[in-house]
Amino acid sequence: MGEFTVHRVRFFDYMPSAIRDMAFNGGTERLALARADGAVEVFNFSDHYFQEKMIPGKDGRTVESLCWAGQRLFSAGLSGEITEYDLDRLRPKYSVEAYGGPVWAVASNGQGTLLAVGCEDGTVKMFEILEERIQFKRSLDRQKGRIVCLSWHSSGTLIAAGMLDMIRMFDAETGHSTHRLLVERGRGASRSREVVVWSVVFLSDHTLVSGDSAGKVQIWDGVTGTLVRTHLVTKWDVLRLSVSRDESSLVAGTSEGTVIQFQLIASTVDQQEREWVRTRTFKNHTHDVRALAHTDTAVVSGGMDTQLVVHPLLDKVEKNTRASAQRKIAFSHKSLVCCAKKASVLLFQFPDHLELWSVGESDGHGRPGDILPVKRKPEKLIHVKRKGDDHICSSALSPCGGWLAYSTVSSVRLYTIQYGSISITKVSKLPKELHSAQQLCFSSDSSKLFASHDSSVVVVGLSQLECKRLPSLRASKSASRQPVHLLCPSEDGRWLAAASTDCRIHVYDLQKLKLHCTVPAYGSCPTAIGIHPATSNLVVAHADQQIFEYSLRQKEYTDWSRRLQRRGLHRLWLERDTPVTHVAFNPKNPAHILLHDAFMFCIIDQSLPLPEERTPLYNQMMLQSLPERERLRHNHAFKICKAFKHLLCVRLLEDHSLVVVERPLLDIMSKLPAPVRQKKFAT
Repeated sequence: MGEFTVHRVRFFDYMPSAIRDMAFNGGTERLALARADGAVEVFNFSDHYFQEKMIPGKDGRTVESLCWAGQRLFSAGLSGEITEYDLDRLRPKYSVEAYGGPVWAVASNGQGTLLAVGCEDGTVKMFEILEERIQFKRSLDRQKGRIVCLSWHSSGTLIAAGMLDMIRMFDAETGHSTHRLLVERGRGASRSREVVVWSVVFLSDHTLVSGDSAGKVQIWDGVTGTLVRTHLVTKWDVLRLSVSRDESSLVAGTSEGTVIQFQLIASTVDQQEREWVRTRTFKNHTHDVRALAHTDTAVVSGGMDTQLVVHPLLDKVEKNTRASAQRKIAFSHKSLVCCAKKASVLLFQFPDHLELWSVGESDGHGRPGDILPVKRKPEKLIHVKRKGDDHICSSALSPCGGWLAYSTVSSVRLYTIQYGSISITKVSKLPKELHSAQQLCFSSDSSKLFASHDSSVVVVGLSQLECKRLPSLRASKSASRQPVHLLCPSEDGRWLAAASTDCRIHVYDLQKLKLHCTVPAYGSCPTAIGIHPATSNLVVAHADQQIFEYSLRQKEYTDWSRRLQRRGLHRLWLERDTPVTHVAFNPKNPAHILLHDAFMFCIIDQSLPLPEERTPLYNQMMLQSLPERERLRHNHAFKICKAFKHLLCVRLLEDHSLVVVERPLLDIMSKLPAPVRQKKFAT
């Protein structure tokens, strides 16, 4: 595999924000997820659960509820505003005041023509969804107490609203209340105890299902307004309900961290009528389950412990396959770490600040696996606090370590860094075109800054005297408007590859500042790209774990790539459930491709044969323990190391040592508060 001196970095003290709500779009197979800091993420479930888009949060912006209306995404929160998101430009498109105080719930009808929002002042307000905006239509009958949750009937004519101690049903056309359903306080509870209806689901057969703070899941007849059955599932709160598309399965999330499934089945063989029966309990979380989505094949949950969990339903998928494996997504698929390989410094990105750290040094020598003595410990050099309310969406550090840049949805800031006596200076005059960017990176010689803006790339020439705008890079006027989510310059300064979320990769000639070629489109989104410094071959890893190598000089796939596709990647490689997030190359050996995902570091040696289907992909640590003859039998191109708990970044420094930034999941859990048994509203 080759030997590297490894700097294991464990001081990136990044803590993801809690998950507040999620909404699944069955038509596009997209899951939208909102976090407590106001950030919104979009996962493509049809493309191996890849996180294809992220909209950063903002101070003061809270998201209590999310909903899809067709392919448009809306949110509402305690600021009292309804927000629609621009999923092409990755920012809020506009916000509209609801004029009802804090908003606790937002829901669209099945036709995608109306939005209903539940407000603090006890009103359900209706908004008409127009082509470019939303417009207030009417308020339904005001109630005493806040509206906590909402659910539309599939006909689009009825709305159910959960409140304190009751559920109200409304006629959406007249605006009048039709039924009042009183919720029981629970056995032995005092009369003064309030019961909060946290979630409600309105089924097409007019059955109403509610979950409340008394730990009950209740089934109601929506026609007569009568209680059919009560399931006491927890001593604490039932916080969220979600139903499958065919309405045969329903799940409830609790403040104990459990998810409980109910299925509509006949209790006896000869019984014709079906009823809701509790069938399974999933324990995948340590804290409150605030968000749930029920897809055709899985239950998706999230909450205070920050993890997104996809739990397949084994009666809906084939067992012992990739589809039957549970997934836990703990960190963003987007890199939050930059490395200046020539200066041996690291840049860590947080929502509200940046940290610049120097890498430690050792003067010791040892055998493979030895821990070397540290001569100089890592040191925090600079702490950069962002300006304004918008959270940081991208950051970059030049290879020489002398330039630092970060962007929000409204601005880009550039700094110069002086070492020795550490100082940082803001560059005051930037080209006006550089007003926002989704991705930032520097050229290998630190002379240019590349900033992706929508589907184009802005190029800025850097010097100590001035920053000069160069011609922007655009594919064509007819190209997709999908945002660029990956940028990769070549070491020789000749090429820049830009990958978009529509699976397209455009390569630009930086000497001519124009499009050089477009890589043939592949059906899965690129997750990492790299340009070989010697051959100028572009290596691309996709969300479905496929790997391609494309010659930029010949404008065609390389022979090695064609052999790889003819042979097919190893089954164990394809069954991995985390995407490759970085591709690099070993200057000491041009045949080595370095890549990693969240749990694995791999070297692909192109000079060795590809593994056979029945050849095990042994971990290198295990391979070392085998006899030499046995090791030679397993000598193939894929050299895998799984000695890490959670990899956030692996980078190669100028001295050919590896910087490995990892974050043990146990450290994250230890920072979470004790589980909250929430009985009152938190505002």
